[in-house]
Amino acid sequence: MAEAPSPKPKSSWINLAVDYGPLLVFFLAYRMFSPKGDAYGGADLGSAVAVTKSTLAFMGATVVALIVSKWRLGKISPMLWLSTALIMGFGTLTVLLGDPFWIQVKPTAIYLLFAAVLFGGLWRGKAVLRTLLQSAFDGLSDEGWMKLSRNWAFFFLFLAALNEVLRHTLSFDGWLQAKLWGVTGLSFLFTFAQIPMLMRHGLGEEQADTVEQNPPHD
Repeated sequence: MAEAPSPKPKSSWINLAVDYGPLLVFFLAYRMFSPKGDAYGGADLGSAVAVTKSTLAFMGATVVALIVSKWRLGKISPMLWLSTALIMGFGTLTVLLGDPFWIQVKPTAIYLLFAAVLFGGLWRGKAVLRTLLQSAFDGLSDEGWMKLSRNWAFFFLFLAALNEVLRHTLSFDGWLQAKLWGVTGLSFLFTFAQIPMLMRHGLGEEQADTVEQNPPHD
């Protein structure tokens, strides 16, 4: 009798690498190709080339992340599929037009789309996050799922507004650093803040560890 295939291993560091690795590649590539002492600010050719090259690296790293997710985790999450599609679309516009606007506005589009999907589900009385994260949050009550979806919907709206403020007030280099360190840090802090509410609504300690390791991302 043949043995059932063993499940794919779950690793928090692999999840983090898949979620945030492409953004780190983008940041490092831009720092590498950016002219010394110059940040993107106007029609500077060197900075435009740096944005184009780092965007290509970003797109390549995103494809690698898809492959690693399927290989090591055994699946590709709907959120990863969606963010990859938007990255490839806005990234292509950035490369073809040489305008960083498209790669900067991409997070805003993702956040607004996520918020719209979650609010749409709440309006119909459904917690969309339950469909996406059921296996990770086993035991969470219906009320818990609704509250989690509501909280993330509002947080995505906040992130969309924050991204617009940052891209309008900072240089490209400043926006990139704020995106990598500030927005990512805020997402983790917000995720940790949800744990007490989740545990009051049926989430066990083992699942709480999963929440900490795998916050939603753009």
